[in-house]
Amino acid sequence: MAIFLTKDSKVIVQGMTGATGMKHTKLMLGDGTNIVGGVNPRKAGTTVDFDGTEVPVFGSVAEAMEKTGADVSVLFVPPAFAKAAVIEAIDAEIPLAVVITEGIAVHDSAAFWAYAGSKGNKTRIIGPNCPGLITPGQSNAGIIPGDITKPGRIGLVSKSGTLTYQMMYELRDIGFSSAVGIGGDPVIGTTHIDALAAFEADPETDLIVMIGEIGGDAEERAADFIKANVTKPVVGYVAGFTAPEGKTMGHAGAIVSGSSGTAQAKKEALEAAGVKVGKTPTETAKLAREILGA
Repeated sequence: MAIFLTKDSKVIVQGMTGATGMKHTKLMLGDGTNIVGGVNPRKAGTTVDFDGTEVPVFGSVAEAMEKTGADVSVLFVPPAFAKAAVIEAIDAEIPLAVVITEGIAVHDSAAFWAYAGSKGNKTRIIGPNCPGLITPGQSNAGIIPGDITKPGRIGLVSKSGTLTYQMMYELRDIGFSSAVGIGGDPVIGTTHIDALAAFEADPETDLIVMIGEIGGDAEERAADFIKANVTKPVVGYVAGFTAPEGKTMGHAGAIVSGSSGTAQAKKEALEAAGVKVGKTPTETAKLAREILGA
């Protein structure tokens, strides 16, 4: 079982013919992802050979969907053109758009987020500035390394790409149902709460690992949601306990103002909701093991 992405997902890549798109399309194909096309208006009608796998290039998302039945798009589009690319995906009503691009202006992210809402949220957006999502053994949409874990019983949702990889590696012997990197920008599509709800509904997920970080109140809101709606065990980790106040750290959204958005405040909110919170990623993995008896 999986959330959002399965072996049957038909994936297109917006920006496939660029250097980054080419590199990661090859890796995704290697992980078994069913990539059915790329999108580049200037190269429409051509094909790209990935070690013997010929992938066609289409002029638009709508054309790619019409010709292939695609239901997922992964975007490797430069920041200046990303807003237009996401809006194109929304207009085509593709069910899932995974926006990997880093450095998109917050105003642009807010604009395409609002546009998706105005169109009835028919397109789920993951990201931007995220590693994407993976259902081990089935499909990989993004840049998460496909060989660091196996299929299993844990669901992972994380703001941080690097910590996503570390947690998957720490618990690789147990394995994951799905891992979703939601990104750490101030405006993102899919949130911790969206992923928590999906994992709660997924019969193959026995335990949820939630990774947050300083800045904003997403983790506090997730804690409220867990308290009211989640029956499965949740373990958490909040990055940034040693971050200096008022300084942007790494992700654009990771900024602390006064006591708001601190790691300690988030930890306390999660613990009040019954979430076991580790002080380090390794301690968090240990807590997960103890709950699963593994």
